[in-house]
Amino acid sequence: MAYSLKQLNEGIRSDPQAFVDECDAAFHKKVETAAQKIAGHRAESRIILLSGPSGSGKTTTALKIEEQLEKMGIQTHTVSMDNYFNTIDPETAPRNREGAIDYESPFCLDVDLLNRHFAMLDRGETIHVPKYEFARQMRSDILSQPMRLGPDELAIFEGIHALNDIIVGKNPRAFKLYIAARSSLRDEDGSVVFDHAWLRLCRRIVRDYQFRGSDAAFTLKMWSNVRRGEKLYISPYKENANLMFDSSLAFEFAVLKPIVVPLLEAIPAGKYSVVDDMLRGFEKIEPLDSKYVAPDSLAREFIGGSIYDNH
Repeated sequence: MAYSLKQLNEGIRSDPQAFVDECDAAFHKKVETAAQKIAGHRAESRIILLSGPSGSGKTTTALKIEEQLEKMGIQTHTVSMDNYFNTIDPETAPRNREGAIDYESPFCLDVDLLNRHFAMLDRGETIHVPKYEFARQMRSDILSQPMRLGPDELAIFEGIHALNDIIVGKNPRAFKLYIAARSSLRDEDGSVVFDHAWLRLCRRIVRDYQFRGSDAAFTLKMWSNVRRGEKLYISPYKENANLMFDSSLAFEFAVLKPIVVPLLEAIPAGKYSVVDDMLRGFEKIEPLDSKYVAPDSLAREFIGGSIYDNH
């Protein structure tokens, strides 16, 4: 799927509020569809495996699906699979081609514990969800939280490796959901104005700036390794999904522009070709004031101003 540059710019010029509301309503319809499919599958398994590349809005989308399921009378618990990271041991940690620890690798996860917990939850048993302390690079069982699923309760396990064969292979009955910003912005001649991968990069740049105070150079420095991890460990497994969910919003290209362009312009020209490409794309896009974006819009995960204060 692709969005039309002409329709985007016309929508912003004519009635920006109506355009934003229409985009958010379309996203909500997708959330409703996902919740209905998950609800219909729960007799098979009470586990939902949710994956997608960085900057896809997985956390907010999972939250919205959870809210929709609860409206349907189905209580849902969302668990970050990051909590199942192994305590880093330099002797045994997976490494990339350069010899550095490969934090993107699925083998950083305690897959055996995850699979054991999935089976226990489906049997109605109590598990203790661990807590990973990123500052100390170690998993804490002391901070673990008990969880048990009642007869009509579900658990969403959200993480970039959720659809990897090493997990899906032992949990074939789980509902599998792949979330990614999959739509690019195109001109009338069909040429790409703004690629969907650039949208995810801009989401990351803005989020890192808004919530961590990091400049664009910080995000860009890590981006090539993030993309490498996606191509190795995430994209090859998206076909395992029962449902592919496009988490892009047409107005995002415009609402990100006033925030991200100054951050990109601070990068020396020519240092990153993707920066020059994105700036050329932004030149064709009408800017949108963030005041038109509702507090519960997915876009707020990246630009701030709610989706419940970044959870």
